[in-house]
Amino acid sequence: MRRPAADLPRPDLPRTDSHARRYGPGFLAKLAAVGVVDALGVYGIFAASAVSHWGIVAVLAVAVVAVNWVYFSRRTVPAKYLVPGLLFLLIFQLFVMAYTGYVSFTNYGDGHNSTKEDAVTAILLQNDRRVEGSPTVPLVVVREGETLGFAVVQQDGDVAVGSAEEPLAVVDDAVVEGDRITAVPGWEVLPFGEVARIQQEVTGLRVPLTEDPHDGAVRTQNGSSGFVSRSFYTYDAAADTMTNTDDGTVYRPSDSGSFVAEDGRALTPGWRVPVGLDNYVEMFTSSRVSGPFFQVLAWTFAFAALSVLTTFALGLFLAMVFNDPRVRGRRLYRVALILPYAIPGFLGTLVWRGMLNERFGFLNEVILGGASIPWLNDPWLAKLSVIGVNLWIGFPYMFLICTGALQSIPGDVIESARMDGAGRLRIFRSITLPLLLVSTAPLLIASFAFNFNNFNIIYMLTGGGPNFPDAPIPLGATDILITMVYATAFEGGQRDYGLASAMSIVIFIIVGFVAWLGFRQTRKLEEI
Repeated sequence: MRRPAADLPRPDLPRTDSHARRYGPGFLAKLAAVGVVDALGVYGIFAASAVSHWGIVAVLAVAVVAVNWVYFSRRTVPAKYLVPGLLFLLIFQLFVMAYTGYVSFTNYGDGHNSTKEDAVTAILLQNDRRVEGSPTVPLVVVREGETLGFAVVQQDGDVAVGSAEEPLAVVDDAVVEGDRITAVPGWEVLPFGEVARIQQEVTGLRVPLTEDPHDGAVRTQNGSSGFVSRSFYTYDAAADTMTNTDDGTVYRPSDSGSFVAEDGRALTPGWRVPVGLDNYVEMFTSSRVSGPFFQVLAWTFAFAALSVLTTFALGLFLAMVFNDPRVRGRRLYRVALILPYAIPGFLGTLVWRGMLNERFGFLNEVILGGASIPWLNDPWLAKLSVIGVNLWIGFPYMFLICTGALQSIPGDVIESARMDGAGRLRIFRSITLPLLLVSTAPLLIASFAFNFNNFNIIYMLTGGGPNFPDAPIPLGATDILITMVYATAFEGGQRDYGLASAMSIVIFIIVGFVAWLGFRQTRKLEEI
């Protein structure tokens, strides 16, 4: 009779230390990596809580807990491979999209970039004059990292130091020689030469005396002595009004995020407030923005479409030529043709910018024998130059994908068509091109989306110019929507992040619609 397996004698096996197996080098490496993630997460939580961004605090806290649970639990092995990608997707895609959408419904920009409390403080500090009878005190300019401040010798002999964000506070162990401060713990005392170099920043700096901006601030005109200045505006928190003590004008808060007088005068800065669809309405209806916007929109579509068509046509033509077995040295030619693809796009664009220079460019001076053709200064020639340079940069990519697609087409299909009497043009139109588009259509759609937002070639080659005359935003004939967003947000006389964010949302909708339409049409090709 056979005994059950459980009753059979078992050989003596060497026992292993379970703790050593569990806490080996792999576990220690994982522990160190997760520790770094936790440290960064905790730092982000403290930084966000310091400025009351509680939404970011909540997201970071959940992310830290999720990372620790996933990587220290044996039941979440599949999630270990998904969590990093999901976190990056959340931070760099979804959060950016959501925040851009939020900003597009606000007046965020120059003059409206902070809270109402900050605006009140700034108005009180920026509209000031010297207090009559205030003494002149010895002063030195100090710096801590990138922060400038003042160190002053008070009437009781103590040394106080502060910056634009931190009011004056007495410090110990400061070194004073005569009436001049020579050393301040934690701060670098700037020499006279450095003070003279940043004179504009120094004379514009105001260091508050206390937390209350009504108490005034310390200013300087020479970097060696300071005086107390006080605002000629007063803020009544109960009535929520700002009053000019010189002429008695009262300013009240408006829906646009500014203190406004009855005659329409507004104080700056203001504060950030929701404005609903105002940015979108301004984009399409305001004479200040709508005219340049529609010109830029039309050129953006034309540039993206022409870029795809020209690069695809040239790439396909070269692919068909060098796919013919009768061409000798095909491998060498193919390597030469993809060399432009190996050069970084921005670097190649800068080279072309020099070659197209009207006075010293290689094209005018050498190829055209000293001609003076304004390739980058005439609106139509600049557009032609952009298309041409983009063709040089983009055709190797199309050449590569078309070569691969052509080589995947079965040869017996082409041979059968020839036996049926079809000519080369008919074979290309009815067989080669449809089969080619089945595999390349998604790449053409992606190329359209890329060129729709091809910031580098426009910014590096023409800078968007030549500029439109009398345009309120610095825009030009070759600007596309993405460079218009950049100009609106960073290059205009007044930076308007709300309007720029609204334009970004419009770009997202347009590209998304074109991609959806393109993929819908691609399905029809698969029925061939």
